[in-house]
Amino acid sequence: MKAPLRVGIAGLGVVGGGTVKLLAHARDLLRQRVGREIVVTAVSARDRAKARGLGCEDVPWVEDAADLATRNDVDVVAELIGGEDVARRVIEAAISQGKHVVTANKSLLSKHGTALARAAEERGVALAFEAAVAGGIPIIKALREGLVANRVTRVQGILNGTCNYILTQMEASGRSFHDVLAEAQVLGYAEADPTLDVGGFDTAHKLALLTSLAFGTEVDLEGVTTEGIERITPLDIVFAREFGYRIKLLGVASATARGVEQRVHPAMVPLDTPLADVSGVFNAIVTQSDYAGKSVFEGRGAGEKPTASAVVSDLVDIARGLRLPAFVRPAAELEEARRSPTDDRVGPFYLRFQVLDKPGVLSIISRGLARGGISIESMIQRGRAPGESVPIVMLTHESREGDLKAALSLIAEEEVIMEPPCMIRIERFQGDK
Repeated sequence: MKAPLRVGIAGLGVVGGGTVKLLAHARDLLRQRVGREIVVTAVSARDRAKARGLGCEDVPWVEDAADLATRNDVDVVAELIGGEDVARRVIEAAISQGKHVVTANKSLLSKHGTALARAAEERGVALAFEAAVAGGIPIIKALREGLVANRVTRVQGILNGTCNYILTQMEASGRSFHDVLAEAQVLGYAEADPTLDVGGFDTAHKLALLTSLAFGTEVDLEGVTTEGIERITPLDIVFAREFGYRIKLLGVASATARGVEQRVHPAMVPLDTPLADVSGVFNAIVTQSDYAGKSVFEGRGAGEKPTASAVVSDLVDIARGLRLPAFVRPAAELEEARRSPTDDRVGPFYLRFQVLDKPGVLSIISRGLARGGISIESMIQRGRAPGESVPIVMLTHESREGDLKAALSLIAEEEVIMEPPCMIRIERFQGDK
């Protein structure tokens, strides 16, 4: 049997602690399947005195996590701290010392992933990050290995469990976004400051990594158009259902003739498609490629056990001697992403106008849309409440997004429009009905 793979773990929070537990729990199984042991030989965390119950009290403690890289008894540094400044210093120190790196740090990689991958490849060490996207779903391994002979043209999915939980509960209960968010915070599904999740930024970090893996481009977080779920109302969810859709926060990356399109936003997905049935804190990803066609991946996107499972899968690859480029192509060969303007995207849209109920309102909206070349596929307007605010809801035929935004901006200036119009993109899937 080969000598053990020796791991230094930086960070003993949810993910780091879960990784320690899983390595102990699956020790015999891993030995049988990998042909060598994977052992924790050093740890580092912010508070040494904290009682964690991980059974690693006798493992050497390192005060400065970056010093894990200098130890002779460490082959791999698992950076599970999170954040950016300290984590980046830890990863750069490990690479400079010729140590392999495993990380779950999507935020750091979405901003510095290309540079870190280049440095790792120059030193001949692995930079592995299965746990950075979608927790227990092996989507990175699928793009790096399973679909390696395919030309991937599209990746889209539900990448944030907090937002999916909120939208699922809003539909089930009819409660507002703010009410369900407060419940999610109590249950631990949302942070005290939920902006990273509900604003779509967490999804954007993950999407930037998937885009690079799928299309062979440098990681381009700044190229991700990002919109959160804060403006989604129970009314939108009800109307979506009536039209045959469900609202999800999606990350979508496409390789188009105009360039690479990256966007994060609420979207209406048809009820008879895979993403519509993904509920609660689960994640799901759909890829479209030339030979494999449509592939669907679903599972738990966060939490101690799924994320630790992903970390250990990377450790196993390293223990087996697998050395793959971090982003499929060698980092030096990654292309600069040519961004496709979001305004050039063409597709159908859901529109909701909150209007003052008086004669002529519908004609005002219709004229404004017609001036922008926007045609209506269907419409719902219920009841009458003269002099009060009522909704008018429409679905458009395929329209250029920039033209629609310009039309809505002009319509919003009309006195009968009581609040900014709501626009939600409709996503349809190749291979579905």
